[in-house]
Amino acid sequence: MTKHVALLRGINVGGRTQLAMADLRGLFTALGYEDVRTYLRSGNVVFGAPAGQIPAELAARIEERITDDLGTPVTVLVRTAGALARTLARNPYLGREDDPAKLHVTFLAREPTAEQAARLEVPAGETAVFTLTGDEIHLHVPDGYGRTRLNNAFIERRLGIPATTRNWRTVTALGELAARD
Repeated sequence: MTKHVALLRGINVGGRTQLAMADLRGLFTALGYEDVRTYLRSGNVVFGAPAGQIPAELAARIEERITDDLGTPVTVLVRTAGALARTLARNPYLGREDDPAKLHVTFLAREPTAEQAARLEVPAGETAVFTLTGDEIHLHVPDGYGRTRLNNAFIERRLGIPATTRNWRTVTALGELAARD
């Protein structure tokens, strides 16, 4: 069994796309996944799947099942516990920022091409900065994520890739949950 983390985009945020976490856990269990746990109400699921399964294929299967069973189409991104541990280890802003509320990670459905990556730049007048590393973007938002234009919608528009963003506390908690036996 390999631990994975599913990150559902836009769940229970701003009154849109409401999903009960008990329903979500039930759906993952019905798919045959083990040790299913949700974190917060914002679409974070830690689960065990048979070794060797490809995260993108797991995501597609989960998306289809959520749409079919719960009637809610959502974007799902899946990371292995190992990939999430690497995300935690390589945040370039950890040494520069003491407040974890100012650190975020935007997870991308796939790694952008060089052409796509070139379209991603900090909007004029922003204090926020980012580092693109493979299929994720580390963000440092000194004025707060709610005030930056370098947000999930901006990133998706610029890259043309589905994405979902989590704050550093959530990423850390998910990493800890996924690392448990």
